[in-house]
Amino acid sequence: MLWLALPAAMIWFGVLLAPWRPWSTRERIEPMMDGADADCSEVTVLIPARNEAEVIAQTLTSLQQQGRGLRVIVVDDQSEDDTAVIARRFANVEVLRGAPLPSGWAGKLWALEQGRSRVQSKLTLLLDADIALEPGLLPALLEQRKATGAHFISLMADLRRTSFWDRLLLPAFVYFFKLLYPFHLSNSRFKYVAAAAGGCVLVETQALQTIGAFASLRGALIDDCTLARQIKRAGFRTWTGISRGVVSLRPYGTLQSIHQMVARSAYTQLGYSLTLLLLVTTIFAAAYWLPLFALTLPAVTPLAAAALIAMMLGYWPTLRYYKLSPAWALLLPLTGTLYLAMTWSSAISYWRGVRSRWKNRTYDAQV
Repeated sequence: MLWLALPAAMIWFGVLLAPWRPWSTRERIEPMMDGADADCSEVTVLIPARNEAEVIAQTLTSLQQQGRGLRVIVVDDQSEDDTAVIARRFANVEVLRGAPLPSGWAGKLWALEQGRSRVQSKLTLLLDADIALEPGLLPALLEQRKATGAHFISLMADLRRTSFWDRLLLPAFVYFFKLLYPFHLSNSRFKYVAAAAGGCVLVETQALQTIGAFASLRGALIDDCTLARQIKRAGFRTWTGISRGVVSLRPYGTLQSIHQMVARSAYTQLGYSLTLLLLVTTIFAAAYWLPLFALTLPAVTPLAAAALIAMMLGYWPTLRYYKLSPAWALLLPLTGTLYLAMTWSSAISYWRGVRSRWKNRTYDAQV
């Protein structure tokens, strides 16, 4: 019966004892308290926006609180609402009307490529249209760049948690991402791990030009990690962390909305490989399901209990960072099962001919 509990114990104690500490929240940047008068003239913010009328005003308002001299370019990606109208109301904001999406391009990357030609500053801040920055966040990014020497810095947004499903799934989204792409390894010169969070990325404009900008990854659906990988391979340094000062304005609230967010790229993350999908399924079964079953068997109950305690201890720092009760760690087997189901849903969609569907656009599996 040892095989029912031993794999989980090896997995979760391995997570806790790994020298790169994938469970840690030490890689973080929070807003500077005295950053209101910071000089931001060396930064141009590039925002791709498609049907973002509900949130674009909040995003642009937050940028006005970051410091002096900041230039903002909004690329209106064929919006069918008042995104462009609202953006034009803001001073120091240039609005570009995006051209129709060419074949072989992902929508966000095509919008960014069009806006890139208008950037003349040393630094470019790539910001999603549904991301607001707390006052002092951009000055903190600039300080982090000086302190680390990084040419590329990205921050995972603080996702809104307004419902049971949000609290169950969204902190785990960050946790699982950090297990897959350990930030400590990504932030080092170790070339085989390059993580990024595409909602907020500060990058040297010259580094973008060196790699061929967004044309070099034009079809990528997981554009953030692809961009980080290209930047790192070109010899530049990357740094990725988390922040409560990068706030997602996107409401989720339901299981279905979170499923749509995850399933649009989950199978892409596995390289559309059935072998990897089956391997991930086996790992999830060993990590979450078998130890629960082993609790009912006296011969291995202590080992199974130890494995589950290690599982919860690894998740606790993430819950603490997002100010949630440690009790949510008890539901991590359910959380993991739901994410695995979303990954299978993504794979089934791909097998049916749809690689991804987002913002009223469908990317064919053969593209």
